[in-house]
Amino acid sequence: MSASSPARKPRRGPFAIYRRTIALLGEERRLAAWLVAGNVALAGATFAEPVLFGAIIDRLTRGGEAIAPLAALWAGIALAAIAGRVAVGLNADRLSHRRRLAALTEVFGHALTLSLSWHRRTHSGRVVKALVVGANALADVWLTFFRSGCATLIGLAALLPASLALNPWLGGILIALLVVFGAAITILTRQTQNRQEDVESYHSDVAQQAADAISQVAVVQSFARARAETAALGAVMKRLLDAQMPVLSWWAYAAAATPAAGTITVLGVVLAGAELNSRGLASVGDIVTFAALATLTVGKLGEAVGLVNMLMLNAPRIAELLDVLDERPEVSDREGARDPGRAAGRVAFERVSFAYEPDRPTLTDVSFEALPGETVALVGATGSGKSTTLALLHRAFDPAEGRITLDGADIRDLTLEGLRRNVGVVFQDPMLFARSIADNLRVGKPDATVEELEAACAKAEVLDVIRRLPQGFDSLLGERGASLSGGERQRLAIARALLKDPPILVLDEATSALDAGTEARVQAALDAARKGRTTLVIAHRLATVRSADLVLVFENGRIVERGGFEALAAAAGPFARLVAAQELSRPREAREGAVEVP
Repeated sequence: MSASSPARKPRRGPFAIYRRTIALLGEERRLAAWLVAGNVALAGATFAEPVLFGAIIDRLTRGGEAIAPLAALWAGIALAAIAGRVAVGLNADRLSHRRRLAALTEVFGHALTLSLSWHRRTHSGRVVKALVVGANALADVWLTFFRSGCATLIGLAALLPASLALNPWLGGILIALLVVFGAAITILTRQTQNRQEDVESYHSDVAQQAADAISQVAVVQSFARARAETAALGAVMKRLLDAQMPVLSWWAYAAAATPAAGTITVLGVVLAGAELNSRGLASVGDIVTFAALATLTVGKLGEAVGLVNMLMLNAPRIAELLDVLDERPEVSDREGARDPGRAAGRVAFERVSFAYEPDRPTLTDVSFEALPGETVALVGATGSGKSTTLALLHRAFDPAEGRITLDGADIRDLTLEGLRRNVGVVFQDPMLFARSIADNLRVGKPDATVEELEAACAKAEVLDVIRRLPQGFDSLLGERGASLSGGERQRLAIARALLKDPPILVLDEATSALDAGTEARVQAALDAARKGRTTLVIAHRLATVRSADLVLVFENGRIVERGGFEALAAAAGPFARLVAAQELSRPREAREGAVEVP
């Protein structure tokens, strides 16, 4: 497998997987039970036909006995079986499609609640593949099993003991021949199970490799990597085929052996029956019945081989879906968590420490307070802990030590939805959906009117861009908003946060993709939007935080300085060095009024 593949989880046995598959039927389990009952009836009808056929042959050979009652019974059973197969097939189709969509929706919703750390270590291509392919595998299993597979297994289980009751000699011969065939299938299953799990892992590698290249197609093209990426995908495909071919070979042997086993079984029954008939231990009707039973049973065994093949192929696909479903969110609502309603916005970090990895602390003993109406700026070198600090505020993660409070309450005592409803975040990456502009804006306020959309976009200096588009707010954006420029995407993300109108506003390099003129206008809009709300700002361009009430300087996960902009700039400390590096130590008017002399 590729080096980027995640660590392999312990293998699930097929019985454990399919026990879970039954549980995933949910509210459809009653219908599933009825379908099993229908399969039992269909298996009985299938067994009755050769028995009736043999009885008719016996009456014909003896002569003088009416066969009309048996023929009428046979016809009635056949007509009932036809109606039963239609009813079972129709309901099996409906059940499998309903539950496929329900399972896909359930696991998709669960995946959205998983922690950012899980999403960061799990490629999105693998997640999407697990959801779609796993849900389709569930539907395939449910449909095949409830439509005919269950009847096949029940038929096999009933045919063998019933054959002993009809004629112990022929029944014993039939069972002996089929036990040999069943042992061969068991060996085959054991040979292919683990190999098929490896094959499915390579399929996930293919999904990851392809999704990775397509999502970064601009890089692929600009670096002339199309051939190299195609070759890399081809290498993964070769490993997949190398793992798949032995599995296909084993099942090809099984497919070829099934008709041969049928021929041998029928021939054995006929020859043994002829010998028993000569000794008076079997009638001609018995021989005909058992020849038909042998043909029927071997046919059922062939169907069982196909069923087992399908189950073995789908087991690892369903296991990947279950792996996602069994992941537990690292951040979740505590028991008794309450909805805070609309908060005032008083935020406090109290000796907060956090680490992504146990031996590498990311934040250490971080403490500060931000009051409603105040702007707190977090500055420092890349990797100093600024973004992680603000990620803790809306519980992307939970601190290892210390606590964060909102209006005096530990945020872990608040519901996640209630907490996040009070926080509006503008990320450095705008993270737009491939949906309409209106849909993107309404992420934070689903019931927003067109007038509210226009007001938020006007504040973010993006309304003129939207009005130039043929469909305005109904214009569809490309993946990640690719149909807009970087600055336009950033302004749309700012409008989205302003529309939400939260008491706490988090700006993570919110104006980093804007040109100087647009940044000045948007900064003015943000300054107006900050009034009456708590604002936390991360900025590398220090000119954008000159008006902050408090500046926190981070180094190696610690706050090493705090104070006002001008005071820190004059203090000859770490912040002053940052200011000097950006040539911001002079007053703004002096910088803006400076004229370069040629």
